[in-house]
Amino acid sequence: MAIKESGEDYLETILILHERTGYVRSIDIAAELGYSKPSVSRAMGILKENGFITVEPDGQIVLTKQGYLRAREVYDRHLLIARFLRDVLGVSEENTNTDACKIEHVISHETYEKLNVFVDAYLDG
Repeated sequence: MAIKESGEDYLETILILHERTGYVRSIDIAAELGYSKPSVSRAMGILKENGFITVEPDGQIVLTKQGYLRAREVYDRHLLIARFLRDVLGVSEENTNTDACKIEHVISHETYEKLNVFVDAYLDG
């Protein structure tokens, strides 16, 4: 199922918040992203309809297996791109995060794989 960039951002945020606190609610996502609660609620409805999340009776948002895999993929791309920009190119932290958030959605699988090999060799090898 193809989801838009905003959907990927929400999934990534759910993953990050869950790793940080172990518990994610719509209000947590709204606070993290600076979005209104109604906007987050609409997005959660779309992610739920498409099988990326479930919402528990207490309001906790949980990634499904499909949602987790997609969120992990996006977040891993983000981390690699940020590492490249910051540690290889010397980009400022502010621009690193902003640019990584944009690039993570458009980078091809081939470019991601080659960048991964390069960064590992450059920084670890």
